Amino acid sequence: MTSIKYMQHAELMAWRKNLRRELLARRQAVPEDRLHTWRIAMDRHLQYGFPGLAKGVVAFCWPIQNEYDARHLMRRLREHGATAALPVVVAPKTPLIFREWHPGVELEIGKLDIPYPKAGAELVPNTVLLPMNGFDEQGYRLGYGGGFFDRTLESLRNSKPLVIGVSFEFAAIATIQPQSWDIPVDYVVTERGVYRRDGDKLEFLGVPSNVKGSSLSSPVCYADELAPGYFGEDPETPR
Repeated sequence: MTSIKYMQHAELMAWRKNLRRELLARRQAVPEDRLHTWRIAMDRHLQYGFPGLAKGVVAFCWPIQNEYDARHLMRRLREHGATAALPVVVAPKTPLIFREWHPGVELEIGKLDIPYPKAGAELVPNTVLLPMNGFDEQGYRLGYGGGFFDRTLESLRNSKPLVIGVSFEFAAIATIQPQSWDIPVDYVVTERGVYRRDGDKLEFLGVPSNVKGSSLSSPVCYADELAPGYFGEDPETPR
């Protein structure tokens, strides 16, 4: 019986690995100008659809491999009072912690070559902007296979943050074959618009309209408006 269960698990992991590889290849093939257009659309959907992001602690992930780049939006949120936080891997197979990030914070390079704050107090996020390699019709996420965010969200169950999955529309799939350890997101935002998880499936809500009077009603600052070095990189070193 154990052997059968193991084989089923192994087959699932192999299937997810292949799917992840396919979706990553598609994302990395997207031209830079299209990524820029999609990112602007997603910035606006998040800005107008979730005005409450301007308050509290917002966790996001440093973008890799052509992921949605939340750093532009985070600048605007920080200007309106939000605290930006990045995840930190403490040890394998343990929940992540979060530390404050802003330009000037000393960073180190961690798993998957992702920068993280070297020091700082541990924060509990009110909202998590969670990158997804894929997402299914029930709101489950296909990540990188390490299980870090599932463990993290489980550990935050008593102070559950709002989890907004961020991905591109082509990453929508029928199912990831969710297991007991998989935790669905509350919302998904793509360049198309906003999805909300109702019951056990995602419902497309459409494109948020500009909320009159919102503290975030002005346009988001984009890359060509940002001073060199804003994102914490050496301004003399191209990325």
